[in-house]
This record gives sequence, C-alpha cells and structure tokens, in this order.
Amino acid sequence: MTSPERVAIGQVVGTHGLRGCLKVRAFGDGPENLLRADVVTLGGQIDDPGAVAMKVLGAESGGAKEVRLILADVADRESAAKLRGRLVMVESGQLEPLAEGEYYQYQLVGCRVEAKDGRALGTVREIWPTGAADVLVVEDPEGEQRLIPTGGDFLQEIDISARRIVVQVIPGLLDPL
Repeated sequence: MTSPERVAIGQVVGTHGLRGCLKVRAFGDGPENLLRADVVTLGGQIDDPGAVAMKVLGAESGGAKEVRLILADVADRESAAKLRGRLVMVESGQLEPLAEGEYYQYQLVGCRVEAKDGRALGTVREIWPTGAADVLVVEDPEGEQRLIPTGGDFLQEIDISARRIVVQVIPGLLDPL
C-alpha cells in the first residue's frame, strides 16, 4: 500500500438548497470523520486518477448518517448535482484514532482469513453492512466467496499489522454463496 492511503468515508447522494451544498451519506458507524475533515477528495473510486481534492468550507449533520458539505468551487445546485455518486475520501492519517480493538473497515479489506484451527479460508474482498453486524466477504484462491459475520464470537483475533483475521468456524459457515 502506498502512503498516504485514500479512504472512502462517504458518498454524495444529492444536493441541499441552491448554493451547492452536497448531501453525503457517511460510511461506517457515524459521520464524525466527515464533520471534521478540512479537505476531501471526490472521485468515482478509491484509485481514481481524476479524483479532485477540495477544501471543506462547512459541514453539518443532516440526519442519520448524513452530512451536508459545502466545498470550495461548488457554488450552485447544478455544480453539486454533477457530483452525485462520487466517493468522498480522505487520507487515512486524517481519520479519528480508534480505541484499542477497534478497526476501520478499510483496514480489514485485504486481510487473510484463517480458521481457529489454522486452515486458510481466503482474503477479505469487501464488507457488507447489514444493519446489525457487518459481514466479511471472504474469497478463497479458487474464487469461491463466503460470508462471515463480524458480530458475536466469530472474529477471534484481528492483527492489522500482520494482515490476519482468525475466525471461529461453526457448521454451515463455510458454505459457498
């Protein structure tokens, strides 16, 4: 991974008012990182070479997991509407530090997953939010995908520096999608 790493913290879902305010759906548990950002990068995907960094002029909560952002160079509703669907990203160093034992989703993607008995299960390809506990989408070397919940006692060990997650396997957990 290159440093600094871009992290998606939201997505533009619409406009608010006539003066270019963006409605952004915050990713993760809440909007705190969006509310405190001084600069955000807007792009179609994390590695978008055409992504543009923009200064944040104002940010406020707009509802559950929604933030209203006012950005430099987005002066009217028409300009804001053109940004709908763009990811809102920051550099990983801008994220609020988490308590020990807590992780940002982007840190889990790419980690290898092993059963508690040492069997290799695959690699985390993405994370699906479900409303209750998120679900890891784990892909094995043959391309088979399995869903592993993050809640309960399924995740036994997470070692971000080693890029490794150990899971408790129960009957049916490893059935392919």
